[in-house]
Amino acid sequence: MAELPIAELPPARCSGRFTISTLLGTEEGGHGPYTPTESSGCDSAQPTQLSGSTLCTRTFGYNTVDVVPAYEHYANSKGVGDTRKGRPSLADLHSILKPDPGHLCAPVSDPQRSNGLTEASPEETSAEPGTDPALEPVRFGWVKGVMIRCMLNIWGVILYLRLPWITAQAGIALTWLIILMSVTVTTITGLSISAISTNGKVKSGGTYFLISRSLGPELGGSIGLIFAFANAVAVAMHTVGFAETVRDLLQEHNSLIVDPTNDIRIIGVVTVTVLLGISLAGMEWEAKAQILFFLVILVSFINYLVGTVIPATAEKQAKGFFSYRADIFAQNFVPNWRGPEGSFFSLFSIFFPSATGILAGANISGDLKDPAVAIPKGTLMAIFWTTMSYLVLSATIGACVVRDASGSLNDSVALGSPGCEGLACTFGWNFTACAQRQSCRYGLSNYYQSMSMVSGFGPLITAGIFGATLSSALACLVSAPKVFQCLCRDQLYPLIGFFGKGYGRNSEPIRGYMLTYIIAVGFILIAELNAIAPIISNFFLCSYALINFSCFHASITNSPGWRPSFRYYSKWAALFGAAVSVVIMFLLTWWAALIAFGIVIFLLGYVLYKKPDVNWGSSMQASSYNMALNYSVGLSEVDEHIKNYRPQCLVLTGPPNFRPALVDFVGTFTKNLSLMLCGNVLIAPRKQKMPDSWLTADGHTKWLMKRKIKAFYTDVVAENLRSGVQMLIQAAGLGKMRPNILVLGYKRNWRTASPQSLEDYVGILHDAFDFKYGVCLMRMKEGLNVSQVLQAHINPTFEAAENGTRGRAAPSTVDPTTLACEQQASTIFQSEQGKKTIDIYWLFDDGGLTLLIPYLMGRKKRWGKCKIRVFVGGQINRMDEERKVIVSLLSKFRLGFHEVHILPDINQKPQPEHIKRFDDLIAPFRLNDGFKDEAIVNEMRQGCPWKISDEEIDKNRVKSLRQVRLNEILLDYSRDAALIAITPPVGRKGCPSSLYMAWLETLSQDLRPPVILIRGNQENVLTFYCQ
Repeated sequence: MAELPIAELPPARCSGRFTISTLLGTEEGGHGPYTPTESSGCDSAQPTQLSGSTLCTRTFGYNTVDVVPAYEHYANSKGVGDTRKGRPSLADLHSILKPDPGHLCAPVSDPQRSNGLTEASPEETSAEPGTDPALEPVRFGWVKGVMIRCMLNIWGVILYLRLPWITAQAGIALTWLIILMSVTVTTITGLSISAISTNGKVKSGGTYFLISRSLGPELGGSIGLIFAFANAVAVAMHTVGFAETVRDLLQEHNSLIVDPTNDIRIIGVVTVTVLLGISLAGMEWEAKAQILFFLVILVSFINYLVGTVIPATAEKQAKGFFSYRADIFAQNFVPNWRGPEGSFFSLFSIFFPSATGILAGANISGDLKDPAVAIPKGTLMAIFWTTMSYLVLSATIGACVVRDASGSLNDSVALGSPGCEGLACTFGWNFTACAQRQSCRYGLSNYYQSMSMVSGFGPLITAGIFGATLSSALACLVSAPKVFQCLCRDQLYPLIGFFGKGYGRNSEPIRGYMLTYIIAVGFILIAELNAIAPIISNFFLCSYALINFSCFHASITNSPGWRPSFRYYSKWAALFGAAVSVVIMFLLTWWAALIAFGIVIFLLGYVLYKKPDVNWGSSMQASSYNMALNYSVGLSEVDEHIKNYRPQCLVLTGPPNFRPALVDFVGTFTKNLSLMLCGNVLIAPRKQKMPDSWLTADGHTKWLMKRKIKAFYTDVVAENLRSGVQMLIQAAGLGKMRPNILVLGYKRNWRTASPQSLEDYVGILHDAFDFKYGVCLMRMKEGLNVSQVLQAHINPTFEAAENGTRGRAAPSTVDPTTLACEQQASTIFQSEQGKKTIDIYWLFDDGGLTLLIPYLMGRKKRWGKCKIRVFVGGQINRMDEERKVIVSLLSKFRLGFHEVHILPDINQKPQPEHIKRFDDLIAPFRLNDGFKDEAIVNEMRQGCPWKISDEEIDKNRVKSLRQVRLNEILLDYSRDAALIAITPPVGRKGCPSSLYMAWLETLSQDLRPPVILIRGNQENVLTFYCQ
């Protein structure tokens, strides 16, 4: 069907490389037993002529084009079949060597590559050779880049202002349970992050990069957009928390700037502007600021611990602090629920956001020296140390401070005083009155600033609150643009590509910083963050759920590409973490969870609709393969049944874009129903160099997808058309998903084509029947092959079953993108047919295939308005009886065909001029043997089996006239039909190919609508039984 050219191989470009074995085998002075000489070549004493990417490498002591393993051969790996840099192709190693004295290959010593295992490829080296090392991008290790950043983001105002109150409500035991439950979720998520981040090279993009490259662009894109937005709003939330603390300090000293609300706005805008300046100064300055905040928090925490061991003053005792007391610890060990928020899950929902923030390090993955090491180590260490800090704080403050205290120095009493109730009485204080009235201002249950009161120096706790809020705001201010930049560069959504540009040596997303700043300032000015805060928390939990699900899904698919170097994870723990994250979303705020899910589903639907042209090797692709494999194997275990018969078509299209009408016709009735496989036979000598068939197939598959045809494409290389089709008929398909119908175009030029091509064409029909295939031939008045009209992007000339031309063309390479983007030719099968007719001439019982295909066509929207008419042969004196029989049979088939016509004049003699036209048609192919005996006829026909003897013409005269008469009937009844389906005659083996083609030509000539010649394999494809 397509003839491949014989192209000359390009000259070689050889650059030698020393290996370890070569260096070890080389004697001092370079004159070892394997020292190359000027005449040494590749794989032989003579140089060879190979492809342009070939390297002549010295390996294991002799010259060869083969190369040892090297890092750069695997860097930037894309799809299967891509050529890797520096590695010879299979053709370079497999093709016949040709001496080429003009290309001598001498190995060049390269100490840096001597072992073949270099650290980085040239593309991945940031600095150009000779540039100043100071211009290299700033990269962070696991401590500064991940652990400190995550700890700062996890710590927040809840540590200082709410954890003591939660301890008073839930007691130390349940507070530890709340902490450990929260940490369980974050630890499982941390393990999942560790596994995903060590399964290949991680680039910039953080959480979005990890999810999108694991689960694909659909879920990754949706979570990336909302995660970036959530971080931008979180900047405003943390900044407002800082501004409120400053406002409260100003209010205590009667130093308000304007009023309480506007002061928050003024302080917030100024603060976020300063943080933006730090971010724009570069990651190095941002990291220094984070270290400063970290030190402030550490000092404040140490200050608190020191305060717990300092003997309590009378003023502190009045506020409920009595240093470490076993009875205080015992009383605070059990819960004491108070108020509307006095329940376990209410306190859990309040505390859980303080355990989040574990993604801060992963979000700057592009700025880490080694993300695969830094992310697991830093994230898990941050979770460990922050968990310890929470546990220690709740235990220590619960052992030092009573739940209720008045704060009045006048409430001190002597030990054992009557009327005094409560634990404080044993320490000389009577807080009974305020405790009974629930009006105590101090104590763990009432005073949020208990940590500041307990500490050695109260202002340091305030400084710690400042450090916690500002560090979290700065981390979110950096995370949002980094994640958004990666999303913009992937171009999954419109109108955001502008923000993907990076500046400077770290490719800083300055435009993203400005967008984040604008969003943050907007929400700061609103100053109503209580409503938006639950949604933001749910966005982060969505990320946790998807990260855990990514780890589970990648593990459960058993993809060979899932090989994380971090082994301490469990797929079932990851699934549990994903489920718990979703449950917590609804526990926190059910309406916010619904909003978050709605936004994710909307963004997911958009990406599914747009179908971005990206291929990241996601676990969804692996899952699709697993499902297809399991279903295919399972299908092989199911016995076939007529009710489940589907027309599975092998369509001989050649390059599919050459015969769009044939593709559209079959695609119409197989779409979402059955298998369609476009076959192409590449005609070439056996020893010729094969083209990149995977590239060719990719181009044709993309063309089919653009045309919205659900079909496969396959090609074979054969020495002639018939042998190639025999390969396709026998090998195409998988298990029960194998073609059962051969569809091909009608050979219009059979009279002028080479006799051998005529023999091959008819032989293909015989082969199809031999292999129990049904046959479907399609003929259109204007022809099927549009390759002469198109500017063909397929280089080999298509040796058609329709036009029969042969030719030699340029090398067979196809650009898939160019092929997919070429102008699509429109056909009749793509347009609405209106109220026309589909005429079925069911002349012979072939099992019902002639009825089934038009029925499937009529179910489609474009053909739904067409009326289907069935024509059958009959006798003029029994027309009514025969019509009732056929109508009854069709009604049992439930096809909905109600208009049946009996053709009583089918056996009449055709018009003389039409008989003469048939005789003229076969005249050039007659043997004119004069009715000689069979032996003489065979001798005369030797070398030209297509010739028709006089005896064969006479023996098949009635059959020939039948075809002439049928054509007259078709012209009378179906001249204006939308489609004609007719049962053709079957040519027996031994029938000359020219005579059979003359029958088909006569039967279908001069008809305007498309003619479909359908012949089943004589096995039922329709049934009226239920079992």
